Amino acid sequence: MTAYSPERRTALILTGTGAHGAYHAGVLRALQEAGVKIDILAGHGVGAGGAALAALDGSARLWDASGIWRSKAAAGLYGWRWPIRAAAAIGIVLLAILLTPLAVLLAGLLVYLVGFVLEMLQIQAGAAIVSWYSAWLQSAFAGPNLPTTVPRAATIALLVMLAVLAIGGWLAGRAAGNRRARGGWWWRVFGAPLAAEPAREWFATAIWDLIRGAAPLARPSVAILGRRYSEVLTENLGQPGFRELVLVATDLDARRDIVAALLSESHRREFLAPRVGRDRRSEVLDLAGVGRDHAIDVVLAGLTPLRVCEPYPIVFAPDSYWRGETHRACDRPGAIHRLLEEVAAAGARQAIVVSAAAPVDAPHQLRAPRLDVRGRFGESEGVAEAVALRDGLEAMSMHFDALYVIQPGHNPIGPYDVDGAYDEASDRRQNLSELVERAYEDAYRQFIEPVVGASGEQLARARAPIHRGEINHR
Repeated sequence: MTAYSPERRTALILTGTGAHGAYHAGVLRALQEAGVKIDILAGHGVGAGGAALAALDGSARLWDASGIWRSKAAAGLYGWRWPIRAAAAIGIVLLAILLTPLAVLLAGLLVYLVGFVLEMLQIQAGAAIVSWYSAWLQSAFAGPNLPTTVPRAATIALLVMLAVLAIGGWLAGRAAGNRRARGGWWWRVFGAPLAAEPAREWFATAIWDLIRGAAPLARPSVAILGRRYSEVLTENLGQPGFRELVLVATDLDARRDIVAALLSESHRREFLAPRVGRDRRSEVLDLAGVGRDHAIDVVLAGLTPLRVCEPYPIVFAPDSYWRGETHRACDRPGAIHRLLEEVAAAGARQAIVVSAAAPVDAPHQLRAPRLDVRGRFGESEGVAEAVALRDGLEAMSMHFDALYVIQPGHNPIGPYDVDGAYDEASDRRQNLSELVERAYEDAYRQFIEPVVGASGEQLARARAPIHRGEINHR
């Protein structure tokens, strides 16, 4: 590895899932303020969304006060799908209905106890209270009252729950396109319990707002939005703030990665050239050419985590390699190796990899394991990312003159902890705004000051001060 040089073609690679996009936001803010030269933005997972915005000079929409990772609405990302939430609420009502007779009897114990105490105190009201409750209890359990009302209400609640789940499964099937699926309709709901739609909607809207500017235009279809995005980026490549782009998602049906790239003409031809043992037409989308309609498709697929969310359907054109097929696409936690390979093929000689997965390289750093479903899935994805990052850096180091990594030494926030997480080390709860600020500090401490500063590169702007009111703890 040689020293950092701003003269080399440099790639910034964003890797991670869900809430870890907040870490990307802080690093992007620091690199922009320091004036670090970036030629290629690359990403997978939530990094695909961050890279797509940053390539259009829109990374501020990630860290602004009203941006994606500062907004309180971020707590609604990657939550339980609405049929599951609705069924859970109806289930609580059903449980309350079934427990009503028992609650009435338990209330009777309290009434008899109060009556007994009042009689011990020679207060006449005690006997009257017990007598009134006894009469009411007999009427409540007589005839068409509780013995009839409770079963009817419970049956209605159960039927409503089943109807909600059935409607949710039907709507999920329609959203998946015209692909036939094997298995019961209930697997449409419970097979992928988390919702990626809010994250996809949020990033697509942010990209459209960036493109349309102040024009009061409604957001077009995904294909038209992808075409507009590719056209704007192609027309402005070389302008300040606009960078080349490489995105990676995974095609579940083709069992291979999808690589979407928009590169300058001097590197585009070599990038698209055939490779030994690999048909580039089946996996590469040239966003400056015929693949431009799928630019946003790949971003939205990257925002769809594997296993826990319903895959995103990409409908290929009839004249494309896949002849009009609809393929299911999503993110793959181990895609960092492929990103490094592709940015090297795009001519990058040095790369900066950003990951929110904290390494564990010493004993006595164990934490209590997560028992909740989202926490367990988040732990498994965090482990997959950390292992893939280490292996990818070791395998691809010979293809670069220099490789740099920006990652936290400690991060209690998992991929699905969008509303924050409790940190055992500091015995308090941390939120996404703190993760943004921690990333900002890490970028300066791990890369800008020791690497860029040591190279003699003059920083474009002075480091912006951080207001203490923005975070709870440094």
